[in-house]
Amino acid sequence: MYKRLSSVMFPIVAVLLIGALVWGYQENQEKNAILIKAENQYQRAFHDLSFHMDKLHSEIGNTLAVHTSSLGMHRKGLMNVWRLTSEAQNEISQLPLTMLPFHETDDFLSRISNFAYKASMRDLTNEPLSEKELGNLKQLYQNSSEITKSLKEVQQKVLSDRLRWMDAETAMAAQGKVNDNTIVDGFRSVNQKVQQYPELDWGPSVSSMYTKRTVKKLDGIPMTKEQIQHKAAKFSNQSVGNIQVQENGKGTEWESFTASVGQANDSKLMMDFTRNGGMLISYSDTRQIGTKKVSRNEVMAKADQFLSDKGYKNMKAVNYDEYGNLANLTYVRKQGDTLIYPEKISVRAGLDTGEVTGFQASDFVNEHKDQRNIPKARLTAEQARKKLNPDFEENYVRKSLIENEFSKEVLCYEFGGRINGTRYRIYINADTGMEEAVEEIKPVNATS
Repeated sequence: MYKRLSSVMFPIVAVLLIGALVWGYQENQEKNAILIKAENQYQRAFHDLSFHMDKLHSEIGNTLAVHTSSLGMHRKGLMNVWRLTSEAQNEISQLPLTMLPFHETDDFLSRISNFAYKASMRDLTNEPLSEKELGNLKQLYQNSSEITKSLKEVQQKVLSDRLRWMDAETAMAAQGKVNDNTIVDGFRSVNQKVQQYPELDWGPSVSSMYTKRTVKKLDGIPMTKEQIQHKAAKFSNQSVGNIQVQENGKGTEWESFTASVGQANDSKLMMDFTRNGGMLISYSDTRQIGTKKVSRNEVMAKADQFLSDKGYKNMKAVNYDEYGNLANLTYVRKQGDTLIYPEKISVRAGLDTGEVTGFQASDFVNEHKDQRNIPKARLTAEQARKKLNPDFEENYVRKSLIENEFSKEVLCYEFGGRINGTRYRIYINADTGMEEAVEEIKPVNATS
């Protein structure tokens, strides 16, 4: 009986054992293939990073080598610097450096990229590179040389010692600590060097991109919880006794207050206020929104009235979207005949009743001025119109103050219209006639 049983079971067990071995071998082969692919990708990204940093150093040198009046070569050189720094940043993002403090180097490259792009895109004939900017390039030439040298040293060790990035990743991941590893040590050394570089004056257009807007920097007397309670009660038409106030981020640069009040339908009204001045940053009504019953015009009329009642005067809707049973509107303040786009408020309303269910006013709070000094337009609307594509079918034109890509406020003529079957807003600088921005407007969004 045992012989008969073993004669049946042995082949079955043998087949299962062989199958398990084959499966394990295949799994191991697939795992090794994945690891090899990842290692190859890391190696390629690292060697490309070293190559592009070397090219970046050379390109900065080429830009400095030409005469200060060689505006065409300056533009070409700066565009190449921008392209190479973008490539280097992309390669850094492909390396397993998330557990390694390398943000100083990444930030450094980001500032070079933005500086080069903004300088190359401006009119160098009227605004050539300044002595300060040329000084920055000389410092960047020296800094990029040091970074390139350090990366080449790491690269030489990787090639001569056949080092693997997978080992570096394991060293960084081990118990959340960075252990000794040639690659890790090399990148840590580069980041430490960058930290020691003297701070450069990048100019306002670049520096503003890295300037944090914090509620603590706002003007105004610091508010108490009781004062915020009264402000919230007045805004929401609720009893002071029903308002709950919570302090946020005490002692930090993000100090603020959150006021809340419960409703009969289990919803809440939530309001965020700045600590300095007690200005309202956002408002939200968490009520359940029903099915759509009101029209766009009804929603806009109620949103207009809401802002007016709450003290936001001279606001004009410039954008309208619908998402499900909610409408989202963008308002900007109007001063005289000019729309002030930096002073923006986003409003949300329910399409069941048209009532406002929330708004976000952080841009308005940070940018608002009671009276702005709006520059006088050097060009007429007719002169600016000549800069448009002849096929552009104009629907309206109005003056708008916008913030351009150099973080400068510029007065523009905003032309709304259609070309190639699509609606656009085109902003023509009222001083130079240059196109500052082009914005595509989806059919459901267009507001004239």
